[in-house]
Parts: sequence; C-alpha cells; structure tokens
Amino acid sequence: MTQVLRYAAFTTTPSGGNPAGVVLDARELPDAEMLAIAAELGYSETAFLLPTGEREYRIRYFSPLAEVAFCGHATIATSVALGERIGTGTVNLTTQAGPVPVEVATDQAGGITATLTSPPTSTRPASEEEVRLVLAALGWSADDVDPDYPAHVANAGNDHLVLAAATRGRLADLDYDFDALGKIMAELGWTTVHLFWAESPTVFHARDPFPPGGVVEDPATGAAAAAFTGYLRALGRLADGAVLTIHQGVDMGRPSLLTCTTIPGDARVKVSGTAVPIQ
Repeated sequence: MTQVLRYAAFTTTPSGGNPAGVVLDARELPDAEMLAIAAELGYSETAFLLPTGEREYRIRYFSPLAEVAFCGHATIATSVALGERIGTGTVNLTTQAGPVPVEVATDQAGGITATLTSPPTSTRPASEEEVRLVLAALGWSADDVDPDYPAHVANAGNDHLVLAAATRGRLADLDYDFDALGKIMAELGWTTVHLFWAESPTVFHARDPFPPGGVVEDPATGAAAAAFTGYLRALGRLADGAVLTIHQGVDMGRPSLLTCTTIPGDARVKVSGTAVPIQ
C-alpha cells in the first residue's frame, strides 16, 4: 500500500496554504498509478520521489489531469517532509525542468523552512492576441489591467502568463470562464495565469487560475512566483538580492506567504516557505 503524505505548503497552519500530496518512495509506481493517486487525492499537485543517492532524488509532479515539469509548493512540502525525517541540510532534487537544490533549515519558531533554487528564469512580452483572448476569458476589460506592468509569458520551469490587475478589488473579484481559459492555456502551453496586484515594489498579491491541472485556482504557486520574480528582474524592477513577498490564497480562504529572492549574477530565483502536515 503506497503511503501518501498530505502537507499544506507556504503556511504554518493546515487550513492555509496549498495542499500537496507527497510520496517519499515511488520507485515501484508506474506512471498510470502516479496519475491515479494524484487524481484521487484531488490536490493541484502530488509529488513522487525516486531516491537516487544520499539526500538525492528524482522528483515527479502530477496534477489530477497530467504530469507537470516543475511545481514549487509540492517541492516545499516534500522538502519539509524529508527534513522531518532525515534532518536539515541540502536536498538535491532532479526535476524534468532541471536540478532544483533545496536548503532545509529550522526556523526561529522551531519549525522547518525550505528554500528551493528554481530552474533558470526567462520571460517574453505577451502578444496582443494572447492578452485579448485571456481578458475575454477572465471577463476583464483593458481598464482592469495595470499598464505599469506589461503582460509577459514568464518561465521558471513552466510557462505562466503574468498579468497585472489595476486594483486589489479587480483581483479579488475573480469569476472566469474555466473552459475558455483552459482551452487557451492548453493551446499555448501555459501552466497557470499569474494574476497579481502591486501593493508596493516588493509586496504583491496574486491569484493563479490552473484549469490545465483541473483546478480552478491554486492557493500558492511557487513555480509561478519564481517566474514572476524573474519577470520583475528582467523589467529592471528588482535589484540583485532583492526580497519579494507574495500573498496568495487570501481570496480563497487559504492564505499563503511566499518569499522570493533574486540571486546576484544568476538567472535562478530562491523561493522560501514553510509546510505543515494535514491530519
């Protein structure tokens, strides 16, 4: 019987954050069974570890509908689960998007914090047609978009459309066409649409529709947060070593806190968070 652990990531309480499934040894599981476990669990992602050495693992991520190349919140959940069992230190994960080292440490409150280093980030401007299609699916007008932050397709292992809401109220009032947005994202190969509102140059509020995974919305999206941080750096909005705070999941009733840090001279991003078991 496969043991599936349940953790909430980017939170200190099981009722917050983003739930993830974690299987610590999936070496005997075929792909179809991994997908079936993820579908039965129903979380946005479940992580499956395949040990390859001392504190070294290949990791695979499945949504209820498909495998994804990289998932931040499931990485944080998995790394905290490992830290509770094998102790703090560096865990080296190999994802389909490349190597992802994770620093597992004890925080001041005695809990465990995990800090992943993302795959290299990249970004490109979204086309007018891409933006038009997404706005229609969201039910937004051009006036609902903050012109100070151009729409981009950003990547840190997966592609995410990055789109700025003009107001916090616009971000809070999210009621989109699930099928229409899912079709657009499937055709363009996007994992989430990262909607955000800028509270300040380094504090943001975000929401991430995730129809390709069969999920209306993700309460915390580490991969999108890394891609978003790379996007801000590419726009010249963040200095090397800048620390970014992202509040996500608040409007869903599952508040999450993600901390992202740029790395001097490196296209990668550090994403930090906590995780707690779900009973």
